[in-house]
Amino acid sequence: MDKIALIFPGQGSQYPGLGKDSFELSSFAKDLYSAANDILGYNIKEISFNSNIDQISNTKYAQPLIFIYSILATYYLKEKGFKFDMVSGHSLGEISALVSAKSISIEDALKIIKVRASTMASSGYKNPGKMLALLNATKEQVDELCNIPTIVIANINSENQVVVSGSEKNIEKAIDVSKKIDIRKVIKVNVSGAFHSPLMKDVTDDLKKTLDNVNFNDAIMPVYQNMTSEPTINKVKLKRNLLNQIENQVNWVKIINNMDKDNVKLYIETGPGTVLQGLNRRITKNKTIGFNEI
Repeated sequence: MDKIALIFPGQGSQYPGLGKDSFELSSFAKDLYSAANDILGYNIKEISFNSNIDQISNTKYAQPLIFIYSILATYYLKEKGFKFDMVSGHSLGEISALVSAKSISIEDALKIIKVRASTMASSGYKNPGKMLALLNATKEQVDELCNIPTIVIANINSENQVVVSGSEKNIEKAIDVSKKIDIRKVIKVNVSGAFHSPLMKDVTDDLKKTLDNVNFNDAIMPVYQNMTSEPTINKVKLKRNLLNQIENQVNWVKIINNMDKDNVKLYIETGPGTVLQGLNRRITKNKTIGFNEI
Protein backbone atom coordinates (compact mmCIF):
# COMPACT_ATOMS: atom_id res chain seq x y z
CA MET A 1 0.00 0.00 0.00
CA ASP A 2 1.27 3.48 -0.87
CA LYS A 3 2.26 5.48 2.21
CA ILE A 4 2.60 9.13 3.21
CA ALA A 5 5.37 10.63 5.33
CA LEU A 6 5.62 13.92 7.17
CA ILE A 7 9.12 15.42 7.08
CA PHE A 8 10.16 18.32 9.29
CA PRO A 9 12.82 20.91 8.40
CA GLY A 10 15.65 22.03 10.64
CA GLN A 11 17.43 25.28 11.32
CA GLY A 12 17.74 27.56 8.30
CA SER A 13 14.06 27.55 7.32
CA GLN A 14 13.18 30.59 9.43
CA TYR A 15 11.99 33.91 8.01
CA PRO A 16 10.66 37.17 9.54
CA GLY A 17 7.01 37.09 10.56
CA LEU A 18 6.99 33.29 10.83
CA GLY A 19 3.73 32.05 12.37
CA LYS A 20 1.90 35.37 12.43
CA ASP A 21 -0.85 34.28 10.04
CA SER A 22 -1.45 31.07 11.99
CA PHE A 23 -1.67 33.00 15.25
CA GLU A 24 -4.46 35.15 13.91
CA LEU A 25 -6.48 32.15 12.72
CA SER A 26 -6.16 29.59 15.50
CA SER A 27 -6.83 29.44 19.25
CA PHE A 28 -4.47 26.45 19.32
CA ALA A 29 -1.71 28.74 18.04
CA LYS A 30 -2.40 31.34 20.72
CA ASP A 31 -2.22 28.67 23.43
CA LEU A 32 0.96 27.21 21.95
CA TYR A 33 2.79 30.53 21.85
CA SER A 34 1.66 31.30 25.40
CA ALA A 35 2.97 27.95 26.67
CA ALA A 36 6.20 28.44 24.74
CA ASN A 37 6.75 31.89 26.25
CA ASP A 38 6.35 30.40 29.75
CA ILE A 39 8.68 27.44 29.15
CA LEU A 40 11.37 29.32 27.22
CA GLY A 41 11.36 32.28 29.60
CA TYR A 42 11.16 34.94 26.87
CA ASN A 43 8.62 36.15 24.32
CA ILE A 44 9.20 33.88 21.34
CA LYS A 45 5.99 35.18 19.72
CA GLU A 46 7.34 38.73 19.66
CA ILE A 47 10.70 37.56 18.29
CA SER A 48 9.09 35.37 15.64
CA PHE A 49 6.60 37.96 14.43
CA ASN A 50 8.57 41.20 14.66
CA SER A 51 12.33 40.55 14.52
CA ASN A 52 14.67 40.85 11.56
CA ILE A 53 16.40 37.93 9.88
CA ASP A 54 19.60 38.39 11.88
CA GLN A 55 17.87 38.00 15.23
CA ILE A 56 15.69 35.06 14.24
CA SER A 57 18.73 33.33 12.74
CA ASN A 58 20.32 33.25 16.20
CA THR A 59 20.32 29.55 17.12
CA LYS A 60 18.72 30.28 20.49
CA TYR A 61 15.61 31.66 18.76
CA ALA A 62 15.63 29.91 15.38
CA GLN A 63 15.14 26.45 16.83
CA PRO A 64 12.03 27.11 18.96
CA LEU A 65 10.31 29.29 16.37
CA ILE A 66 10.79 26.67 13.63
CA PHE A 67 9.56 23.93 16.00
CA ILE A 68 6.45 25.92 16.94
CA TYR A 69 5.59 26.56 13.30
CA SER A 70 6.07 22.87 12.47
CA ILE A 71 3.68 21.89 15.26
CA LEU A 72 1.13 24.40 13.95
CA ALA A 73 1.50 22.87 10.48
CA THR A 74 0.94 19.37 11.91
CA TYR A 75 -2.15 20.61 13.76
CA TYR A 76 -3.46 22.09 10.51
CA LEU A 77 -3.11 18.74 8.71
CA LYS A 78 -4.79 16.83 11.53
CA GLU A 79 -7.64 19.33 11.68
CA LYS A 80 -8.27 18.66 8.00
CA GLY A 81 -8.46 14.94 8.76
CA PHE A 82 -5.23 14.16 6.94
CA LYS A 83 -3.62 10.80 7.73
CA PHE A 84 0.08 9.89 7.52
CA ASP A 85 2.06 6.73 8.13
CA MET A 86 5.57 7.70 9.26
CA VAL A 87 7.72 10.71 10.11
CA SER A 88 11.25 12.05 10.01
CA GLY A 89 12.95 15.36 10.63
CA HIS A 90 16.23 16.95 9.60
CA SER A 91 18.32 17.67 12.72
CA LEU A 92 16.09 19.96 14.85
CA GLY A 93 13.12 18.63 12.85
CA GLU A 94 13.47 15.25 14.55
CA ILE A 95 11.96 16.78 17.70
CA SER A 96 8.86 17.83 15.73
CA ALA A 97 8.71 14.29 14.31
CA LEU A 98 8.76 12.82 17.83
CA VAL A 99 5.88 15.07 18.89
CA SER A 100 3.84 14.19 15.79
CA ALA A 101 4.41 10.48 16.52
CA LYS A 102 3.30 11.05 20.15
CA SER A 103 6.61 9.96 21.66
CA ILE A 104 7.01 13.22 23.60
CA SER A 105 4.65 16.06 24.53
CA ILE A 106 4.82 19.56 23.08
CA GLU A 107 5.75 20.89 26.52
CA ASP A 108 8.62 18.45 26.94
CA ALA A 109 9.78 19.16 23.39
CA LEU A 110 10.00 22.87 24.24
CA LYS A 111 12.05 22.05 27.35
CA ILE A 112 14.43 19.99 25.20
CA ILE A 113 14.70 22.73 22.57
CA LYS A 114 15.30 25.41 25.21
CA VAL A 115 18.45 23.57 26.33
CA ARG A 116 19.45 22.31 22.87
CA ALA A 117 19.22 25.75 21.26
CA SER A 118 20.90 27.75 24.04
CA THR A 119 23.77 25.28 24.49
CA MET A 120 24.36 24.98 20.74
CA ALA A 121 24.52 28.78 20.58
CA SER A 122 26.90 29.06 23.55
CA SER A 123 29.02 26.14 22.32
CA GLY A 124 29.89 28.24 19.29
CA TYR A 125 31.63 30.66 21.66
CA LYS A 126 33.39 27.98 23.70
CA ASN A 127 34.51 25.93 20.70
CA PRO A 128 34.29 28.30 17.70
CA GLY A 129 33.26 26.33 14.66
CA LYS A 130 31.53 26.64 11.31
CA MET A 131 29.87 24.56 8.62
CA LEU A 132 30.64 24.48 4.92
CA ALA A 133 28.34 23.23 2.14
CA LEU A 134 30.11 21.48 -0.73
CA LEU A 135 28.27 21.32 -4.05
CA ASN A 136 29.05 18.64 -6.62
CA ALA A 137 32.13 17.45 -4.75
CA THR A 138 33.36 13.91 -5.38
CA LYS A 139 33.84 11.43 -2.55
CA GLU A 140 37.60 11.74 -3.00
CA GLN A 141 37.43 15.54 -2.68
CA VAL A 142 35.30 15.33 0.46
CA ASP A 143 37.66 12.73 1.93
CA GLU A 144 40.60 15.04 1.31
CA LEU A 145 38.92 17.86 3.24
CA CYS A 146 38.16 15.44 6.06
CA ASN A 147 41.88 14.78 6.42
CA ILE A 148 42.11 18.28 7.89
CA PRO A 149 41.90 18.09 11.73
CA THR A 150 38.36 18.54 13.19
CA ILE A 151 36.71 18.49 9.74
CA VAL A 152 33.94 15.87 9.54
CA ILE A 153 30.89 15.25 7.37
CA ALA A 154 27.89 16.74 9.19
CA ASN A 155 25.11 16.32 6.61
CA ILE A 156 24.66 14.31 3.45
CA ASN A 157 21.76 16.30 2.07
CA SER A 158 21.64 15.03 -1.50
CA GLU A 159 23.87 13.31 -4.01
CA ASN A 160 25.44 16.68 -4.88
CA GLN A 161 25.37 18.45 -1.50
CA VAL A 162 27.52 17.49 1.47
CA VAL A 163 28.01 19.73 4.50
CA VAL A 164 31.15 19.53 6.65
CA SER A 165 31.74 20.90 10.15
CA GLY A 166 34.93 21.89 11.91
CA SER A 167 36.73 24.53 13.90
CA GLU A 168 36.69 28.07 12.48
CA LYS A 169 40.40 27.91 11.72
CA ASN A 170 40.17 24.60 9.91
CA ILE A 171 37.03 25.52 7.99
CA GLU A 172 39.02 28.42 6.55
CA LYS A 173 41.77 25.96 5.68
CA ALA A 174 39.16 23.68 4.06
CA ILE A 175 38.01 26.59 1.87
CA ASP A 176 41.59 27.09 0.67
CA VAL A 177 42.08 23.37 0.02
CA SER A 178 38.74 23.13 -1.82
CA LYS A 179 39.99 25.71 -4.32
CA LYS A 180 43.20 23.78 -4.89
CA ILE A 181 41.38 20.49 -5.53
CA ASP A 182 38.75 22.13 -7.77
CA ILE A 183 35.57 21.66 -5.77
CA ARG A 184 33.15 23.60 -7.94
CA LYS A 185 31.32 25.53 -5.24
CA VAL A 186 31.59 25.94 -1.46
CA ILE A 187 29.20 27.97 0.68
CA LYS A 188 29.61 28.99 4.31
CA VAL A 189 26.50 27.93 6.20
CA ASN A 190 24.97 30.68 8.35
CA VAL A 191 25.10 28.89 11.72
CA SER A 192 26.85 29.66 14.98
CA GLY A 193 28.88 26.47 15.43
CA ALA A 194 30.17 23.17 14.07
CA PHE A 195 26.87 21.32 14.38
CA HIS A 196 26.75 17.53 14.09
CA SER A 197 30.40 17.17 14.98
CA PRO A 198 32.44 16.18 18.06
CA LEU A 199 32.88 19.90 18.80
CA MET A 200 29.29 19.73 20.12
CA LYS A 201 30.17 17.37 22.99
CA ASP A 202 29.33 19.90 25.69
CA VAL A 203 25.84 20.21 24.16
CA THR A 204 25.39 16.44 24.43
CA ASP A 205 26.43 16.53 28.08
CA ASP A 206 23.94 19.29 28.95
CA LEU A 207 21.13 17.85 26.85
CA LYS A 208 21.42 14.42 28.49
CA LYS A 209 20.42 15.91 31.84
CA THR A 210 17.26 17.35 30.30
CA LEU A 211 16.36 14.17 28.40
CA ASP A 212 16.70 12.15 31.59
CA ASN A 213 13.84 14.22 33.03
CA VAL A 214 11.57 13.88 29.99
CA ASN A 215 8.96 11.16 29.56
CA PHE A 216 9.43 9.28 26.28
CA ASN A 217 6.69 6.93 25.02
CA ASP A 218 6.81 4.37 22.26
CA ALA A 219 5.87 6.17 19.05
CA ILE A 220 2.53 5.42 17.39
CA MET A 221 4.24 5.21 13.99
CA PRO A 222 7.79 4.69 12.67
CA VAL A 223 10.23 7.56 13.22
CA TYR A 224 13.22 7.54 10.85
CA GLN A 225 15.99 8.98 13.00
CA ASN A 226 19.06 10.96 12.02
CA MET A 227 21.48 8.85 14.01
CA THR A 228 20.66 5.55 12.27
CA SER A 229 18.59 6.53 9.19
CA GLU A 230 16.36 3.63 10.26
CA PRO A 231 12.79 3.53 11.60
CA THR A 232 11.93 2.77 15.21
CA ILE A 233 9.02 3.20 17.60
CA ASN A 234 10.98 2.12 20.69
CA LYS A 235 11.12 4.86 23.33
CA VAL A 236 14.59 3.89 24.57
CA LYS A 237 16.07 4.05 21.07
CA LEU A 238 14.21 7.26 20.25
CA LYS A 239 15.68 8.99 23.30
CA ARG A 240 19.21 7.67 22.79
CA ASN A 241 19.30 8.50 19.08
CA LEU A 242 17.96 12.02 19.66
CA LEU A 243 20.83 12.67 22.05
CA ASN A 244 23.52 11.13 19.86
CA GLN A 245 22.55 13.05 16.69
CA ILE A 246 24.07 16.20 18.22
CA GLU A 247 27.64 15.01 17.54
CA ASN A 248 26.95 12.80 14.55
CA GLN A 249 26.12 12.93 10.86
CA VAL A 250 22.65 13.43 9.37
CA ASN A 251 22.39 11.30 6.23
CA TRP A 252 19.20 12.66 4.68
CA VAL A 253 19.82 10.74 1.46
CA LYS A 254 19.80 7.43 3.33
CA ILE A 255 16.71 8.38 5.35
CA ILE A 256 14.70 9.18 2.21
CA ASN A 257 15.99 6.10 0.39
CA ASN A 258 14.89 3.95 3.34
CA MET A 259 11.46 5.58 3.39
CA ASP A 260 11.14 4.98 -0.34
CA LYS A 261 11.92 1.31 0.25
CA ASP A 262 9.12 1.25 2.82
CA ASN A 263 6.70 2.40 0.10
CA VAL A 264 6.39 6.12 0.77
CA LYS A 265 4.93 7.72 -2.34
CA LEU A 266 4.24 11.21 -0.96
CA TYR A 267 6.37 13.39 1.34
CA ILE A 268 4.90 16.46 3.00
CA GLU A 269 7.28 19.12 4.30
CA THR A 270 5.55 20.11 7.53
CA GLY A 271 7.14 23.39 8.50
CA PRO A 272 8.43 26.67 7.08
CA GLY A 273 10.14 26.97 3.73
CA THR A 274 10.90 24.50 0.95
CA VAL A 275 14.40 23.27 1.87
CA LEU A 276 13.44 19.60 2.15
CA GLN A 277 11.39 19.76 -1.04
CA GLY A 278 14.52 20.93 -2.83
CA LEU A 279 16.66 18.19 -1.33
CA ASN A 280 14.11 15.47 -2.01
CA ARG A 281 13.90 16.37 -5.68
CA ARG A 282 17.54 15.35 -5.91
CA ILE A 283 17.02 12.10 -3.99
CA THR A 284 13.68 10.54 -4.93
CA LYS A 285 11.30 10.40 -7.86
CA ASN A 286 8.39 10.38 -5.43
CA LYS A 287 6.55 13.64 -4.87
CA THR A 288 7.33 16.10 -2.06
CA ILE A 289 4.96 18.98 -1.35
CA GLY A 290 4.44 21.63 1.30
CA PHE A 291 1.79 21.10 3.99
CA ASN A 292 -0.12 24.13 2.69
CA GLU A 293 -0.73 22.34 -0.61
CA ILE A 294 -3.03 19.85 1.11
